[in-house]
Amino acid sequence: MPFRTRSAYAFLAPYLLVFATFWLWPIINSFLISFQNTRVNPWKFSLASNWGRLFGDPAFYNALYNTLIILVIQVPVMIALATVMAVLLNSPLLAARPLFRFAFFAPVVVGEVAYAAVFRLMFSIDFGIVNKLIASVGIAPVSWFDNANAAMALVIIAVTWRWAGYNAIIILAGLQSIPEDVYEAATLDRVSKLQQFFHITLPLLKPIVLFCVVLSVIGTMQLFTEPFLITNRGGPGGGTETLGLLLYRQGFTSLNFGYASAIAYTIAALAIAISLFNLWVGRESK
Repeated sequence: MPFRTRSAYAFLAPYLLVFATFWLWPIINSFLISFQNTRVNPWKFSLASNWGRLFGDPAFYNALYNTLIILVIQVPVMIALATVMAVLLNSPLLAARPLFRFAFFAPVVVGEVAYAAVFRLMFSIDFGIVNKLIASVGIAPVSWFDNANAAMALVIIAVTWRWAGYNAIIILAGLQSIPEDVYEAATLDRVSKLQQFFHITLPLLKPIVLFCVVLSVIGTMQLFTEPFLITNRGGPGGGTETLGLLLYRQGFTSLNFGYASAIAYTIAALAIAISLFNLWVGRESK
């Protein structure tokens, strides 16, 4: 092996060692644990204990259903909102654009516990500002934390609030990479701004939007923070329990590490499958 090659591997060795210790081995070990019954001592190989239980567990199907509901409703709404926000942030008519960009991105860096506490206060049935606004237009206050549908809507609102700005900044970067000559030529051809948006901006933004969709799908499949902190661990009655929360409950509450590992690999497989489907749907036609 040439000296330069050995030197390169020597510099990479610390990273490769850390990667193998804290990433590669846990991934492999978790997969092996998913085939073991971890409720007995010592652990024993048992395919039915985890994978067999997974496909017959009502709690798993409930968590899968809730996760897919959030995925189908929240992700399209958030991406559409992020695209509109990016276009507005890119407008030369908007004063203090850097300030607005920071304001839209800020929710991502807010502490999870802090923002969850704020949402619980805002949507409180007794003194929350949201119910006060609803009552001001003659609508009865909503019990956001006692009704499964309302709690699900609250989770969707919270996730959208937190991540829409993040996706808007990514889409904004894509907008700024579009040459101005394209819009100038369209303007000379008397193409309206609305037509420019649908026939120029959106097609050119397609790879960036697809990237945001894939990131959002992966994030939604792992969703944990909002149902855990805002709706009190997936309440009411499991109405907002997601796959990520079910994994946590099995692994760290019930200490059933084998079943939790099976759930983890199911989440990963579903995230990969849905992401590949999105990439296939959004592929460039030849």
